[in-house]
Amino acid sequence: QVQLVESGGGLVQPGESLRLSCAAGDFNSAHYAIGWFRQAPGKEREGVACITKKDGTINYADSLKGRFTISRDNAKNTVDLQMNSLKPEDTALYYCAAYRVFFERCALQKSYYDYWGQGIQVTVSS
Repeated sequence: QVQLVESGGGLVQPGESLRLSCAAGDFNSAHYAIGWFRQAPGKEREGVACITKKDGTINYADSLKGRFTISRDNAKNTVDLQMNSLKPEDTALYYCAAYRVFFERCALQKSYYDYWGQGIQVTVSS
């Protein structure tokens, strides 16, 4: 069983930055992807960004390119999401998730993902 634990959430003001981290314990396979998703109240869970462990291929939601950056540290088995210029509409519960991927680009559809963290709250408010 893969354990995914998110950290780094909190309350920030509009325009500020926040960095989320996902620790993927006991998941040492080279062939997987970690994705970040978010779900605002009353809305569907949406893909934010994902990255493959083996070669670091990245996929971003088009609407978030330029503000959010995903990165990985394979030695620590962590994947971070740097969020800049945050807006109130970025307020949501943020999840990291994982699934096995071999050669293709990672997907941002939640149906691909087999393992999920508990989620962490990000609130952007003045």
